[in-house]
Amino acid sequence: MLQARDLWKRYGELTAVAGVSFTLAPGEIVGLLGPNGAGKTTTVSMICGITTPDQGEVTIENARLTETAFAAKRRIGLVPQELALYEELGAEANLRLMGSLYGLSGRLLSERVAAALALVGLAERAGDKPSKFSGGMKRRLNIACALVHDPDVLLLDEPTVGVDPQSRNAIFDNLETLRDRGKALLYTTHYMEEAERLCDRIVIVDHGKVVASDTRENLLAMGDVPPAVQPKPSLESVFLKLTGRALRDGP
Repeated sequence: MLQARDLWKRYGELTAVAGVSFTLAPGEIVGLLGPNGAGKTTTVSMICGITTPDQGEVTIENARLTETAFAAKRRIGLVPQELALYEELGAEANLRLMGSLYGLSGRLLSERVAAALALVGLAERAGDKPSKFSGGMKRRLNIACALVHDPDVLLLDEPTVGVDPQSRNAIFDNLETLRDRGKALLYTTHYMEEAERLCDRIVIVDHGKVVASDTRENLLAMGDVPPAVQPKPSLESVFLKLTGRALRDGP
């Protein structure tokens, strides 16, 4: 469904992304993991067309994603880490606005809005404003906004930041439902337990480069943790083994 090939992005003397490549198939959740400053958000920005790579390309079923490839871009839904909601518009009005930006109207728009609200469990709160929502409800509405145009590929950048366990579990259920429907999902997170639960394959980046890319099971086999220390390897132990334990506080 989606291929990222040899993506590079430089900002002056800083190389944020250095040759990142991976694929994303229908009915699959791929985790994109990395320490702070590893290049995850820049990679996601290039994949969705917000940032133009200095080198490399992104394709969706062999259609190259460029600044003018509007049809290809419409096949992507982006759930940004920062909430992209209009607080004083109702939940349904937010979705109608987002859908109209993708050219939806009339009965089709109404059907898509209703389906997105139902999926994230907000159908009964359709008329309420996000300003009155809890953090978890806002996160779920943020996901619905990315789904209203029925994209084939969904990019999720830290979609559970600051939510309670019940809302996090509801979001997981939503994403697993989307995977079962054949959507291709790219999921970035700092929470290793999320990746262990959700992701079929995991790509770990560090200093802008892919340091590991494999199935969850094969990565866990790299843990090599003595039984006396820990009964079985965890994704966190593998992550620290590959990226180190030094703090990444940024500038």
